[in-house]
Amino acid sequence: MDFQQITIVGVGLIGGSFALAARQAGFGGRIVGCDRAGVLTEATRLLIIDTGDEDPVRATHGSDLILLAAPVCEILDALTCAPLFPAQALITDVGSTKSAIVERARLVLGEAAAERFLPGHPMAGKELSGVEQADPNLFQGTVWLITPLAARVSSSPSSSSADAPARPPRAAEFLALVQRMGARVVEIDLERHDRLCAWISHLPQMLATALAATVDAEFGDDPELHSIGGRALREMTRIASSPYSMWRDIALTNAANISEALERLEQRLAHLRHNLTTPELEREFERAHRLKKR
Repeated sequence: MDFQQITIVGVGLIGGSFALAARQAGFGGRIVGCDRAGVLTEATRLLIIDTGDEDPVRATHGSDLILLAAPVCEILDALTCAPLFPAQALITDVGSTKSAIVERARLVLGEAAAERFLPGHPMAGKELSGVEQADPNLFQGTVWLITPLAARVSSSPSSSSADAPARPPRAAEFLALVQRMGARVVEIDLERHDRLCAWISHLPQMLATALAATVDAEFGDDPELHSIGGRALREMTRIASSPYSMWRDIALTNAANISEALERLEQRLAHLRHNLTTPELEREFERAHRLKKR
């Protein structure tokens, strides 16, 4: 069973990169985009999609794979149309949080949700967004997380798709395509996904945003900031350029986990502040070095 047509709802960095990576991985079918008119025009000009439609129901007509690659709240909106998508199509997504998305899928698809919808999250991206940033190699060497609605029959708690239980044919075909793109598929529990991503992805973004905003408030008009600011500052604030529209949705749908992570970081920063002149500072550096050594 081979995909003949893929619809990508949200032809930005991730959606556009998926289209290019699919072509590079050998997909020879038709790719349809769904987005605003201007985005579709640009994606067509860049040969990322074959055609496009602003209406998700029309855009998915005839497709056997539907990738929801918009910000989280737009994915939630798109899922309300899922009952009108082709019944034989696999629906999957790239949302950075999963609980709200899975809840919406179960609500609109009912008992068919486990068969028709595969929640996913590629751990890939750039600080810049937009279809112009699309890269066919974006997923090379990355992890593509999945949180299937159906329970595993294997005793393994988390593994690559190589030793996963039998999946619906469309899901298995999709995961094989993802692996041909160079990503490693890892299945993870839904709640653990959202908590873990709050720490390893969402917390670094909030930290970079706070650091950049703080430095700008203190030295933003100082010309020497830009002339002598070094590599450390550039690296620590690189992702502060990430679009608010995406992170607003992540914060809205994973607020409790992000709040917990921020509180723990605040406590650690306060500990550092109170120990700048004590031997405890060295011990904090040693604790930090353990993460890199692992």
